[in-house]
Amino acid sequence: MLGVLTFFGGCAVGPDYVRPAAEVPASYKEIEGWRLGQPKDHLIRGAWWETFNDAYLNDLEDQANLANQNIAVAEAQLRQARALVRIAQAGYFPTVTIGASYIHSFNSSGSGSARGSTSTSSSSGAGGSSGAVSDYVLLGAVSWEPDIWGRVRRTVEASKASAQATSTDLESTRLLVQAELAQEYFQLRVLDGQKQLLDETVIAFQKSLELTKNRYAAGVASKGDVLLAETQLKITQAQAIDVGVLRAQLEHAIALLVGKPASLFSIPVTPMPLVPPEIPVGLPSELLERRPDIAGAERRMAAANAQIGVAVAAYYPAVTLSASGGFAGSNLSDWLKWPSRLWSVGASISEIVFEGGLRRAQTAQARAAYDATVASYRETVLTGFQEVEDNLAVLRILEEEAKVQDEAVEAARKSLAVALNQYKAGTVNYLTVIVVQAATLNNEITSLNILVRRMAASVLLVNALGGGWNTSIPGLDSTPGGTMKNNASLRNE
Repeated sequence: MLGVLTFFGGCAVGPDYVRPAAEVPASYKEIEGWRLGQPKDHLIRGAWWETFNDAYLNDLEDQANLANQNIAVAEAQLRQARALVRIAQAGYFPTVTIGASYIHSFNSSGSGSARGSTSTSSSSGAGGSSGAVSDYVLLGAVSWEPDIWGRVRRTVEASKASAQATSTDLESTRLLVQAELAQEYFQLRVLDGQKQLLDETVIAFQKSLELTKNRYAAGVASKGDVLLAETQLKITQAQAIDVGVLRAQLEHAIALLVGKPASLFSIPVTPMPLVPPEIPVGLPSELLERRPDIAGAERRMAAANAQIGVAVAAYYPAVTLSASGGFAGSNLSDWLKWPSRLWSVGASISEIVFEGGLRRAQTAQARAAYDATVASYRETVLTGFQEVEDNLAVLRILEEEAKVQDEAVEAARKSLAVALNQYKAGTVNYLTVIVVQAATLNNEITSLNILVRRMAASVLLVNALGGGWNTSIPGLDSTPGGTMKNNASLRNE
């Protein structure tokens, strides 16, 4: 019997998992003419935000990694998934029970024994006699269903793959929080720069107002020029104040990301020069290994494939081995003596002969679920390539736009200097100065807006490339067509 079980124990019904192919381009379309990616050695690892060279951002990211509640939720879900692996692995082992009982009964004359077979074997009275009888029973039992058809193995395989997918969900959540924090931080710093620009512009407009008032007092400027100068000054002051609204909201959003109450959190106003870093992109094929959402989709395919085996195993008969043994006696003093022993050994096999098509429907459902995960995996891969191409295009185009916009700002500043000199010389009216001042300010604000878009695109590109995440998922074979390995780390946790 054991030899038969050993023979069948080496097989598991259902299809073995092989990772389906996904279309991977040889190179990124937007790479050409922009920057060369240097794979492996220069890929961002670990704390990817350090490439922006901002110590304050580094500190915020460290706080978010430790205190963000969404990350805490994902970590708890990972612990839950690992516990489910251990629950599934418990199916490999027999169930052992032990129990003791005491029964005190009374038999009337001629009624026979009321204690059943166990009490009869341990009773000292003859059948049909009357009187009170006590039974003391100590019984242990072992029941085991050998995993002949691989149902437990497929269940464990599915649980491990699901736990690995949950691990990638944690990394996806962590990367999302890190990227969101970086984007909001850079937007806040650009607002600090915009506030500084507006404050400097207010000072310049105050000087222009004083100049206009002096010219009005000297009779060489009209009252209308003074009113125009005052209007321009007040509009700019209002713009400078309005910046505080979005900055406060961003500060509160960052507080949430780092796990702190908004009332107790603040970021000092510090205009900082921001420069989008050069981001090594690598090869498209590496995206399948670097992006946690793609790896998670692949692991969910493995779990769905294993569930097909679980469904197929239901077609086969269930074999159960059982054994029990213990002691029984009518007197406590004789309870654990050798003559009071009892035991039983048995085996059973059962097969469902009719269930109205239930197993067929369950198998069809499992296969359809697997097909859905395959499509989801391929869609996730395509989405990953789209996001990389999108942000490469945005960075390339915005880099060109920034150069042109910088030239526009420089030209506007020169135009403003000329207009002010002409106004002082009396060759143009103040309306000309105001038009040029407004154009200069608008161009400088546009330049800042392009900068924040470039910084955001840099962060989104890092996010699209998988951030600093690596491929060291326990038990994950990332080779093409690879299968899931034994997961020792999950087994021992």
